[in-house]
Amino acid sequence: MSIYLYNTLTRKKEEFKPIKKKHVSLYACGPTVYSYAHIGNLRTYIFEDVLKRTLFCNKYKVKHVMNITDVGHLTSDADTGEDKMELAAKKESKSAWDIAKFYTNSFKKDIKELNILPPNIWCKATVHIKEQINWIKKLEKAGFTYKTSDGIYFDTSKFRDYGKLALLEKQHLQAGKRIAVGEKKNPADFALWKFSPKNEKRQMEWKSPWSEKGFPGWHIECSAMATKYLGKQFDIHCGGIDHIPIHHTNEIAQTEAITRKKWVNYWLHGEFLLLEEKMSKSKGNIITLSTIEEKGFSPLDYRYFCLNSHYRKQLTFTWEALEAARNARSRIKEKIKEMNKSKSNPEAVREYKEQFIRVINDDLNTPEALAVLWSVLKDNTLSKKDVLTLIKEFESRCPLEETRW
Repeated sequence: MSIYLYNTLTRKKEEFKPIKKKHVSLYACGPTVYSYAHIGNLRTYIFEDVLKRTLFCNKYKVKHVMNITDVGHLTSDADTGEDKMELAAKKESKSAWDIAKFYTNSFKKDIKELNILPPNIWCKATVHIKEQINWIKKLEKAGFTYKTSDGIYFDTSKFRDYGKLALLEKQHLQAGKRIAVGEKKNPADFALWKFSPKNEKRQMEWKSPWSEKGFPGWHIECSAMATKYLGKQFDIHCGGIDHIPIHHTNEIAQTEAITRKKWVNYWLHGEFLLLEEKMSKSKGNIITLSTIEEKGFSPLDYRYFCLNSHYRKQLTFTWEALEAARNARSRIKEKIKEMNKSKSNPEAVREYKEQFIRVINDDLNTPEALAVLWSVLKDNTLSKKDVLTLIKEFESRCPLEETRW
């Protein structure tokens, strides 16, 4: 049965066809490890996990790469402000390296508790400085860069298709709308390499061909690492919807400027989780997985809560909704205990399997997949063995427990 995915690049649902038969190359934008991941961040990784499990269950081999941004992500999209790692180090009176290690471990603990499969490859930006410098040098040689007093910038006017992912032209928007021009040639131009401030000693800085010391821009990190591990063209790139207009737009520009061909075939983006507004670390209105556990909930209650909504729809978090998710998980267990010993119904089992695969293969439709699960639990023609067989089958795609039922 074919898999259909909504491709942000084309704004339509498409049949998934990998570059290499039965092999999938997948890159997911990982965390900037200056603080704890909030549950809005984690919603994205839950949807990516469902994607990965769906690919597995359709007999694909998946090479999954996720970056760790431990340098270069500034507090402003304008390529200004402090590096988030350096700022966190000052606040906590620790080294930037210790900050990165602590919050990387915290993130890995969170995804384990959410029953999210880890990537095949974790790649840290600080470990791939050479690759990033080499990519910038290629851009420089090809005529896509220029130098200012504070760094090396990508000239977006030189890249004909700039903004195609975000449909910037059709929306009559500028990618650099929020960006002060300063020495930039164009508002949307972005930093590839930043020079270390002359009046300040950074903890994370490296020698480069352009200045004595400096550090990479946020966007170049993903291009350099993704191409290193997945090649100059790969199948799927995932991330949060907030990455579309700037981060992923800039990734495409700086990569395709060199490869001169389509870089990624399918772009998938998860929508926001809302409280009264979008969750933001800078605003301080965040809830972490630890917050949920402190209130007596399981991380898997949160996972179930997320599965009740399609990944491309905004989801509003409330404690009442999380309570409902916990109760639903409890009812599933009770339903299994109450199952009678009726005879097996292999025909119904086959039909439910096909129904579940059909909906989950339809752009990861987890709400419909859960509806199939509840139909199974309410079907009195099924034996307990039938139900357990189906639940194990369903759980491989969007698990609700740490272990099998």
